[in-house]
Amino acid sequence: MTLQQEIVGNAMQMAVVNLQPGQTVYCEAGKFLFKTTNVTMETRLSGPSGNGGQQGQGGSGGMGGLLRQAMGTAMQVGQRMLAGESLAFQYFTSQGGQGTVGFAGVLPGEMRALELDGTRAWFAEKDAFVAAESTVDFGIAFAGARTGMSGGEGFVLEKFTGYGTVIIAGAGNFIDLNPADFGGRIEVDTGCVVAFEEGIQYGVQRVGGLNRQGIMNAVFGGEGLSLATLEGNGRVILQSLTIESLANALKKAQGGDKQGPTGGLFSTHAG
Repeated sequence: MTLQQEIVGNAMQMAVVNLQPGQTVYCEAGKFLFKTTNVTMETRLSGPSGNGGQQGQGGSGGMGGLLRQAMGTAMQVGQRMLAGESLAFQYFTSQGGQGTVGFAGVLPGEMRALELDGTRAWFAEKDAFVAAESTVDFGIAFAGARTGMSGGEGFVLEKFTGYGTVIIAGAGNFIDLNPADFGGRIEVDTGCVVAFEEGIQYGVQRVGGLNRQGIMNAVFGGEGLSLATLEGNGRVILQSLTIESLANALKKAQGGDKQGPTGGLFSTHAG
């Protein structure tokens, strides 16, 4: 059953989802805005299992099945805790007719509905997830210790598999690119990556070499030591505003900007 949704708004968009009777959508805690009275809300620690959101309905192996379910839930919660994600999900189900639910991200910017057909997963930056059908599985992917140590934002990624609609959000405006249209590889600020399809190779590289120009790029260029690299043939979504640049702008407006005119390694932004 296709999720009927509409993304509305401009500078701070929101998604208005129309649910059919019995249809379920879930979101990360803190992304819910409003609902009609015939839509029930339930908070769970467990994520969807890809079977329509039915979690552990009896007859699944007795005590052994319950134990496996509990262990699976604990592993999911542990992964999300390590990733700094919300520990719980909120599930919304329409009862006795059609219902409506509204969701939004936490930063001024765009939202996007991605359609999964079961053939390709999608990966997104931490905190990009807003809501999804109960037939979409939410997981945590790690880009590898080496990438994570050098790339910051790229270490922890959200992973979406299964079938149906998943709604993501980012900061500023979005642009869709395919690295194959630019020689097979693009390099971007690590904070600009919103999401990309499975098949795109994500990595992090040092900005320049350990020479005079490389040091100038890192210290005065505002990008730090690393850039994200995206290679392959597939869809990539980038955002025009990074969380770090927004935080620095707010600090400057409040008279607490300690970054100075140089950025890069001189930035004292912690986060």
